[in-house]
This record gives sequence, structure tokens and C-alpha cells, in this order.
Amino acid sequence: MTEPNTEPSVVFSLEKIYIKDVSYEAPAVPQAFLQSETPQIGVQLGVEHAVLDATQGIYEVVLSITVTATRENKTVFLVEVHQGGLFRLKGVDGEARDKTLAIACPHMLLPFAREAIADFIGKGGFPPLLLQPINFEALYEQRIVAASQPPAQPAQA
Repeated sequence: MTEPNTEPSVVFSLEKIYIKDVSYEAPAVPQAFLQSETPQIGVQLGVEHAVLDATQGIYEVVLSITVTATRENKTVFLVEVHQGGLFRLKGVDGEARDKTLAIACPHMLLPFAREAIADFIGKGGFPPLLLQPINFEALYEQRIVAASQPPAQPAQA
């Protein structure tokens, strides 16, 4: 039987969610509304994390998503959201900690970033955009494999 005042051996909690940075541009407006051709949509994402307080196990994780709509190589709109979160993570070290920060944390932030992006695009007068689910585990594994590969040697002429 455990004592009632003992701390759990593993702690993982979301402490705070916030937008750290946001940018919206629509350089092709209002002419873009007069064209019927659907723009091409490109999505880029990134995940960064940093320890803020090691003794308390507080980490900041920032999920960055940039959505760019182009038509004929011209930007119709661009929205970039840096969705941040403060997480408490204790009792987890090494690869398990890295995986949690790179997979579980951005997975929790994604719905908030998705909502912010959809909101800005909709308020810009464009049709709703639904970002598809993101497999953060596959992205993490790809980064691990890429980091283990030797750097490519430049081709010699």
C-alpha cells in the first residue's frame, strides 16, 4: 500500500497552452476572390522544445505550422502559428523523455494550432481548411534515422 503523501513516480501534465507567435498575410486579396482556380496548399511544420525549470520538470514545447496557398507561383495567403505549451514531465529520462516531448506534447497542441489556422483563414474570407492528422511518431523516427546517416558528400566534377 502506498502512503498518501508520496509523489507519483511519473508525472506528465499539460500546464498551459498559448499562442507564442502568429502571422497572417493575404497579398493577393481582393483579386484572389475573383479567380475560380483553387490555390495549391502547402503545409510545413516544426517542433521545438526546451527545459524551463529542470528541478520542477517544466518544459516548453512549440509546434510551428505554416500554411501557404499559392496560385501561379504567387502567394494567395500565408498563415503561420507557433502554438506553445508548458508541460510538466518528471520521472522520465533519456529517449522516453525525448519521445514524449517530440510526439505526445505536439500531438496535444495540434488541435489548438489547427483551430487557430482555420480561424485566420476563415476570417480572411477563404474557404475553411482542415489540417489532416499528423503522425508525430513517424516524424520523430524519420529525424532519428536522418541524424544517424552520415552527411552527404558533395559531388565532384
